[in-house]
Amino acid sequence: MSTARTPAPPPATIPAATSTAIGPARLWRRARGFLIALTALLVAGITLAALHTGQQHGQLDPRSADPTGSRAVAELLKARGVTTRVVTTTAEAAEAAGPGTTLLVTAPDLLGEQRRSTLRTAMDLAGGRTVLLAPTGPALTGLTPGVRTKGTAHAKVLSPGCALPAATAAGRATTGDGPRYTTDLPDAVACYPSGGLPTLLRLPGAHGADTVVLGSGLFLQNDSLADEGNAALALQLLGSRPGLVWFIPSPADSADGRAEQDKSFFDLIPAGWGWALLQLTVAAALAALWRARRLGPLVTERLPVAIRASEATEGRARLYRKAGARDRAATVLREAARERLAALVGVPPVHAQDPAALLPAVSDRLTGPDRDLPGLLFGPAPSDDAALVALADHLDALEREVRTS
Repeated sequence: MSTARTPAPPPATIPAATSTAIGPARLWRRARGFLIALTALLVAGITLAALHTGQQHGQLDPRSADPTGSRAVAELLKARGVTTRVVTTTAEAAEAAGPGTTLLVTAPDLLGEQRRSTLRTAMDLAGGRTVLLAPTGPALTGLTPGVRTKGTAHAKVLSPGCALPAATAAGRATTGDGPRYTTDLPDAVACYPSGGLPTLLRLPGAHGADTVVLGSGLFLQNDSLADEGNAALALQLLGSRPGLVWFIPSPADSADGRAEQDKSFFDLIPAGWGWALLQLTVAAALAALWRARRLGPLVTERLPVAIRASEATEGRARLYRKAGARDRAATVLREAARERLAALVGVPPVHAQDPAALLPAVSDRLTGPDRDLPGLLFGPAPSDDAALVALADHLDALEREVRTS
């Protein structure tokens, strides 16, 4: 006769202790969205900056072979014996100007009032030719008094429409990508009209000097030089003297009244960064509002799973400890102890938190040495963690003594 063995029960599994520590995996899950968004923003910013830089690099620079550069013009002038000197400050331009030079100013609008006055004086004393590309506003009135702008050209490629030898020799050219001009000066020669108003003006000066105002410098760029009569017009306007001073105003030379080293840090920040900072501030405020969308009182919700009371207690205790809320923890312990003691000594629940009703009833049930019941049940918050643990032990001992009495 054989007896079947009853299989031994599997060893009891001890549940792992809960932990509120944030590990690397949890930290990554929380931060990955922000990091991905930040990376995308940086990549987009760098890409846009690179594209913008590529478009603007070397624009109308005789040393640049980029499509918007002007190296091809410089090489053609060099082949005709014209030397080209690049300057970036008004002082250099005024010093280099002379009767045997042509002074080309690529961006007159960048010059401040004092710089325009210095350049105007140099133009009057030099006795050479000055070519201004697309001047408007104060730059136009300061450098060429009597000339005004009136709208923009309706087409890029225009016909000469005048008897100026440089224009008639070049024929059609790309001079219409900018403002049109009007003047009452009697000796002015108006060429390349668009809608009846010229995009090129030649203003004669004293001692053989003259000033040429152009509505656009597009015909000087490498990618446009071979179109129409652009090359011929560039050679005629810039090659009439043996020397060419190519003035590219720099940001350091655009302000008046103070040197670059006197500028503050905020003066050196481009204006567009202010709008970018404002947009980032608005985005951060919206993100904070989105994250704080639960603005009302907390709502009790049924948990999707059952949680052991010990786990909930431990988790709550860890939160209290992390926040250093010993006063709140002591209040919770005392309130719970007072409710249980009231049920044991027959005090109604509505009076469980009333010292006048609870303390005498609890004291009548104690047979041991006198205790400081007011300090234990209604005293101040513990001063440290050890005092909080001692308070919990004393409350448990008091409840056991009342229960067994």
